[in-house]
Amino acid sequence: MSFVLEAPAKINWFLSVLNKREDGYHNIVSLMQSVSLFDTLLFDESERIEVISDIADLPVEKNLVFRAALLMQARAGDGAGVRITLRKNIPLAAGLGGGSSDAASTLIGLNRLWGLNLSAEELRYMGAQLGSDVPFFIDDTFAVAEGRGEIIASIEHASEIPLLLVNPGIPISAAWAYEALHVGLTKKAVDIKLFCQCLDRKDFGALRSLQINDLEPPVFKAYSEIRRIKGLLLELGAGISAMSGSGSTVFGAFRTAEEAQNAAASMGGYWCRAVTTLRGKSN
Repeated sequence: MSFVLEAPAKINWFLSVLNKREDGYHNIVSLMQSVSLFDTLLFDESERIEVISDIADLPVEKNLVFRAALLMQARAGDGAGVRITLRKNIPLAAGLGGGSSDAASTLIGLNRLWGLNLSAEELRYMGAQLGSDVPFFIDDTFAVAEGRGEIIASIEHASEIPLLLVNPGIPISAAWAYEALHVGLTKKAVDIKLFCQCLDRKDFGALRSLQINDLEPPVFKAYSEIRRIKGLLLELGAGISAMSGSGSTVFGAFRTAEEAQNAAASMGGYWCRAVTTLRGKSN
């Protein structure tokens, strides 16, 4: 048995950091949506767990795909084996959730390969042990994430919006970004329902007044180039631009795919991809 799964990237339309928890993580509220940029994972039968990856200089034991496979093997039994070939298209440490998505696809793929019949909820629980963003990628394309990111509330209706993703090649540690953030005592909650309505209408003017990423200030202070990319995207016609997650990728939302492609031509030597947001399962 052999099959391929695609692991999508995501963006954070907004990211509000509420407070620091006793376990060292932070409580957040974020609106996340998958986009049409994918890593691929090829699953083949094997007598042991093997992960073949094009990520240079990453020890296999630190690879989230390998860790996810070990976690599933603990449920399936020591005799379960697989060869997973991972091909990366999503930049590393870029705020796009590539590693988390790869881990989620590994859980989904091994659940299928080994016939474990675990529910999505069970897979989300296992995914939360690997990383805060992993549960989102189990069975969602558009959702609100709360807690440290592992509490997922699906939103059924998702709009397809053209985006340009721009990455300056600066790896950002999420742990560093959160530690560098000074969390205020009071937070104004983002109106999630209104935000989604504005997304559906592509009301970028209203979205600019609602959008927030609390991790932008510390990241922009340390890496002014990332702030400049956000400004450039707005100059090139993006209706809204924001850093995704803890960075360093910045996205710009456009009215048409052609506008996004035209902006890409003006981004110089930066890694960039014109993509679209993925629609929900019921759309």
